Amino acid sequence: MKGLAGTYLKFITGAAVLVQILNLGCKKNYSPAVITAPNNYLVVKAVINTGTDSTIIRLSRTVPISSAAKVIPETGAVITIVSDANVTYPVVEESDGYYKGAIINSNAPVKYSLKIFTKDGKSYQSDFVPFKNSPPIDSVYFKIAGDGIGIYADTHDPAGNSRYYRWDYTDTYIFNSAFESVAYHSKVPSDTVLFRPVGDEIYQCWKSDTSKNILTSTSAKLTADVISDNLIISIPSNSEKIAHRYSIQVTQYALTPEAYNYYQQLSKNTEKIGTIFDPQPSELPGNVHCISNPSEPVIGYITAGAPSSTRVFIDNRQLPAWRADNPYSGCILASALYKNPVFNKNEVQAYIYTDIDMPVEPIYVMGTIVGWTAGSPSCVDCTLRGTNKRPLWWTDN
Repeated sequence: MKGLAGTYLKFITGAAVLVQILNLGCKKNYSPAVITAPNNYLVVKAVINTGTDSTIIRLSRTVPISSAAKVIPETGAVITIVSDANVTYPVVEESDGYYKGAIINSNAPVKYSLKIFTKDGKSYQSDFVPFKNSPPIDSVYFKIAGDGIGIYADTHDPAGNSRYYRWDYTDTYIFNSAFESVAYHSKVPSDTVLFRPVGDEIYQCWKSDTSKNILTSTSAKLTADVISDNLIISIPSNSEKIAHRYSIQVTQYALTPEAYNYYQQLSKNTEKIGTIFDPQPSELPGNVHCISNPSEPVIGYITAGAPSSTRVFIDNRQLPAWRADNPYSGCILASALYKNPVFNKNEVQAYIYTDIDMPVEPIYVMGTIVGWTAGSPSCVDCTLRGTNKRPLWWTDN
C-alpha cells in the first residue's frame, strides 16, 4: 500500500507540474487597441451663462484606459464666446484647464457658440445654441428614507417653456480632526514649539464635494410643466457629511430637447453599464467640432442659459440619533517629553521636530512645560482633508 500511495502521489504531483507548465505556455498578455490607443481628444464642459454670473469653461484631454492619469487639463487655449448677432465676449484662463468668461446678462433672442484655439494650433467651435433660462427652484428639502436621508428638489414653469431639466450640486460639511492642537512646530529661527495663533486652528474644517452623476428629468409627457420629489442625492446615516452640519447648493438648468437627449445617452454610456441587461454603449455625438480636422472626435455638449440655484442647511439635531463612521478611530495620542528620564531621550526633538508627530497640548510639571502630547499629522491636522477657512456663505445653526 505504501508503494502504491507513493506512486499515486508522484503521479498527481507530476500532473500538477505539467498543468502549470502548459498554463504558463498558453498564457499570453492581450492588450486590446481600445485600452492602449493613444487617444488625446478634447473634452469641453461649459454652460454659457446668459445671466449675471460668469461662464465657467473646463477643457481637458482624454487619456487611454490603461493610463494612470485621470484628467489632463488643456492649458493655454484662447477661447471666445460669440453670438449669432456678431457680439463677442472674452474668456480668460483662471487656472489649469479652467476658463472664465465675461458676464453676458442678456435676454436678447440670439444664439451662442464657443470658439476654441488650442496651443497645438487646432481650432474648435460649437454649434450655435439657443439660451434657455431656468425657472426658479421651488424648494430643496430632505426626507428620512430608511437608513439615511434623500435630498430632493421641486420646480415648475407656469409658462410651460422648460420641460427638460438638469441639476448639479456642491455640498459642504463640517468635520473635526481627532485631537485639537493648541501648538505647532516652528522652524524659524530654530526648532521650537509655539502656541498656535488665533485663526490658525486645524481642528475644525470644511470639506466640499460636487455631483458625479448626471441628474436629469422631464415633464414632457405631463400636462403641467412640474417636477416634484426629484432626488438629488442620497446620504447614508453613517456618513460623516451629516455628523455635524451640512449644506448643499443645488443648481438647475433648463435644456433643449437635443441637450436632454445627449445627457440621457451620456448617463446610459457612463453610469448604467455593468450587466447584460443595462443599456449598451453607443456613439455619443456632441455639438463641438474640430474645424481644422473634421474627422477628429470632440467630447462635449454646449448649452446656454441662466441657471437657478438654492442652498439649504441640515443640522444633525434635525436627524435621528445616528452614529457616523469615525475616520479617526485608529488615532492615538502619545506623549513627547523634552527629556524622557527612562530612556534619556529628547522625544520632542525625535518626533515633533522631525514632523513625524504634531504637538497637541502642553505637558506641565510644577508649572513648567516638560513636553507635549502629540499625534500623527493625519489625526491632528484637518486641513489634510479639507480647509480651515470658513466659507463666506456659511451660517451657524
